[in-house]
Amino acid sequence: MISTSRCGVDEVPRRLAILGATGSVGVNTLDVVARHPERFEVVALTANTQAERLLAQCRRFAPRYAAVAEPSAAHALEQQLRAEGLATRVLAGPEGLVQVATLPDVDTVMAAIVGAAGLPATLAAARAGRRVLLANKEALVMAGRLFRDALRSSGAQLLPIDSEHNAVLQCLPAGFDGDLESAGVRRILLTASGGPFLRTPLEGLAGVTPEQACAHPNWVMGRKISVDSATMMNKGLELIEACFLFNARPAQIEVVIHPQSVVHSMVEYVDGSVLAQLGNPDMRTPIAHALGFPHRIESGAQRLNFSAVGTLNFEAPDLARFPCLRLAYAALEMGESGPVTLSAANEVAVERFLRRELSFDRIPTVIEEVLTRTAAGVLGDLAHVLEVDREARALAREAPATHGAGRAVRLHG
Repeated sequence: MISTSRCGVDEVPRRLAILGATGSVGVNTLDVVARHPERFEVVALTANTQAERLLAQCRRFAPRYAAVAEPSAAHALEQQLRAEGLATRVLAGPEGLVQVATLPDVDTVMAAIVGAAGLPATLAAARAGRRVLLANKEALVMAGRLFRDALRSSGAQLLPIDSEHNAVLQCLPAGFDGDLESAGVRRILLTASGGPFLRTPLEGLAGVTPEQACAHPNWVMGRKISVDSATMMNKGLELIEACFLFNARPAQIEVVIHPQSVVHSMVEYVDGSVLAQLGNPDMRTPIAHALGFPHRIESGAQRLNFSAVGTLNFEAPDLARFPCLRLAYAALEMGESGPVTLSAANEVAVERFLRRELSFDRIPTVIEEVLTRTAAGVLGDLAHVLEVDREARALAREAPATHGAGRAVRLHG
């Protein structure tokens, strides 16, 4: 599904809409953009609730549009902008996100809204033929086939921002057309840091706090994705996303624990060669690669010091420690409804954990309980996807907060 077409030299600045501008990826995107004012024009910025940070970004980058999820926050932002003499037009709600993503004067959309909330706008950008820089893995996990169809019909270009998928793209042949076998690829290896609890005794996971789960040893990320990294659900979602991005079967993708987060992923070829993309753990590197594609531009990331890195370690993941990875494989076996359910149930379980309503070790069991209560099948359209998403969320909210309070059937995968 990756397209590497349209590789000519850009003669005019790229016109950007950044969905999720106040989050980690959005902030890092603007950092890279600020280093290249001649290459990029910020047309639109969006935020969920951080209106003050969005206001500061509007002051600096003077976008023509800003969108906020909450209408009352949008009204307050508009009043502040007018009081300061700024001409940015403010939009509100999901409709505002879709409008921003499909503006005629936008050619590139950074899709960095976490979770299912970013799906409609990201899909709309693909259908409108925009270059989509995808940092929202849930979009492909939930609606991979719909995205594939949208890209084919509109000619849109999709470039991954997740460091692992971006690394795979960099290790694939130039002009890769979605056929791994023709490209001589034997398998894709996605690396995983193992998060903050790689060596924690299993019996200690029940007492993990949100603060501990969000303290990633290598990466600076938002709270939700930090918890996903700690449970390794992020790698499960990335596995599903990679199947769609690179037209791969699950058997062609292997997850490898790499605690240093220096090797971001690898591609093994049939001749025995393994190509790896290395760099310091800094999201500005994949962001700069996608923003400048097919050219290389300065990211601001610190150069990799091999002498300081020393040893690179690799090991197989322990599925007893990281059951979420097993659940991702099981969800793939269910067909299109499985990944949607997996993503939705995980979002709710993580929210409940962050609110201290659910213990850390209960996150995967809640997800498993929801999966066992979901029918396998094909999803017809976006409305059907969102219906399955809503049902899975309702089940995850109802799931007992403690082990033993409900009955779960073991999934195999």
